[in-house]
Amino acid sequence: MTAHSEAPGDSPAGPVGIDELIERVRADYRRVEAREAHEEARSGDALLVDIRYQALRDRDGLIPGALVIERNELEWRLDPSGSHRVPEATGHDRRIVVICNEGYASTLAVESLHALGLHRATDLVDGFQAWRAAGLPVTPVPTAG
Repeated sequence: MTAHSEAPGDSPAGPVGIDELIERVRADYRRVEAREAHEEARSGDALLVDIRYQALRDRDGLIPGALVIERNELEWRLDPSGSHRVPEATGHDRRIVVICNEGYASTLAVESLHALGLHRATDLVDGFQAWRAAGLPVTPVPTAG
């Protein structure tokens, strides 16, 4: 007989819904607002990582200086001990601010980064849409042609 360990979304009462899972994950770290993320990036204290998919980047633009890593590659690119890491993945103490479109997918991404030992990872409250609403810099995606 093998021991059973609970899956991340399971509790003694059974599985949880996505809203409860997001709430549980967010209880374990402090998220940042758009202006705070901007200041941390400008001062060199944080790496901004945009995980939005291409269609959203094409539609809404890019955050200057943010590293674009699509969600399905995030862990491989940011694991400082991984063979597929980006040069910016310099250590487990690196401050990373994950940015998705509205601040939900980024929460789940942060949970995964914490599991890799990136304990200073956080995400942007309300995502890219909050960044843009705050009037922070956005550049259009160059179009071909």
